[in-house]
Amino acid sequence: MQFLNINKLPKENLENMGFTWHTDADGSPYVDDKLIVISEKEANNYYEACNELYDMFANAGEYAISNNLLDKLGIPFNLHEIVKMSWENDVHWHLYGRFDLAGGLDNLPIKLLEFNANTPTALFETAILQFEQLRLNNLKEVNQFNHTYEAIVDNFKRLATLDEDVSNFDEIYEGWKILFTSVKDAEEELTTRLLMQMAKDAGYECEFAYIEDVEFSEDGVFLGDINYEFCFMLIPWEIIAIEESELAHLLTKIIKNQKAIILNPAYTLMFQSKAILELLWQLYPNHKYLLKTSFVPLENTKQVKKPFFGREGANITIFDKNGEIITKSNGEYENNGYIYQEFAELNHYNEEFYQAGVFFAYEACGLGFRKGNAILDNYAKFVGHIIK
Repeated sequence: MQFLNINKLPKENLENMGFTWHTDADGSPYVDDKLIVISEKEANNYYEACNELYDMFANAGEYAISNNLLDKLGIPFNLHEIVKMSWENDVHWHLYGRFDLAGGLDNLPIKLLEFNANTPTALFETAILQFEQLRLNNLKEVNQFNHTYEAIVDNFKRLATLDEDVSNFDEIYEGWKILFTSVKDAEEELTTRLLMQMAKDAGYECEFAYIEDVEFSEDGVFLGDINYEFCFMLIPWEIIAIEESELAHLLTKIIKNQKAIILNPAYTLMFQSKAILELLWQLYPNHKYLLKTSFVPLENTKQVKKPFFGREGANITIFDKNGEIITKSNGEYENNGYIYQEFAELNHYNEEFYQAGVFFAYEACGLGFRKGNAILDNYAKFVGHIIK
């Protein structure tokens, strides 16, 4: 791997942008002060891989719906109806997601690890901070695989056009309003407000509110007396299902009564579930971007055990080919279902491991990296890139 050392972003600049989680508990910076150098060909390989993978996920989603496999994917029963309804109506547009990938550099093959399709993190880092790094260091912004901001703006327009072409948005737009909501958390609020700015740039009327201030009823989504046609919630669907069952019921009624459109759609939970990796392997056996995946341990194979809906590297176990534990992490997802996925080598340098994350908004649109140990957890660092 090759790196370019740069001047790091000053903390004052980061805090002025609302990026307050710039320093980890041990005092080390969260955003790395070097960029990963990649080639144009490597950037294009990531782009092509994720576009093909999204088509495969869409086919797997259709297969799961058609064959009543939501239970197999671990989808909570109280979300089955809303998942199906959102899938069957094109107005429920998938706004954005992030593919996590092994390899792609130093001739390591690109392999899909998972798809964070519902509430992916690192959006601000990818869409904003990488460009700030280039600007601060007098480097050209075009030297990145990164049009994340513009891609999501266009995808907001597609909520109206439902088509690749967004040039007629102004003719179609009828003053629809989008309410953006999150819990009271600095990272989640900043991400939500960034998405709100993207929607404003697309041409929508927007407002932000914390989730406890939003009223959900069978008649729609309200903030005060205003009824919103769209509502973006940075709250994982599986959390809604388990911890907010009444909200899950109301959201189902809202979709059934066509009172509002919820973003990201409920069907993204199918893509979020790591159980879909097993289905993908069945539908596309030995595909070059896939890793062998099963609901039972793989024989004579180095592998990774993952919970269906785990996050931030929690409850992960890596086994050698003899079934002996190499390393594992603890967490709060031990009651999940699990998949066993063939181990894929991450790009590494000086005993540090690098995982590519590619955002997707109608097409692959932005690359960033996370750096950490063999199991990347919430202490992993964000690393930008530059194409040379």
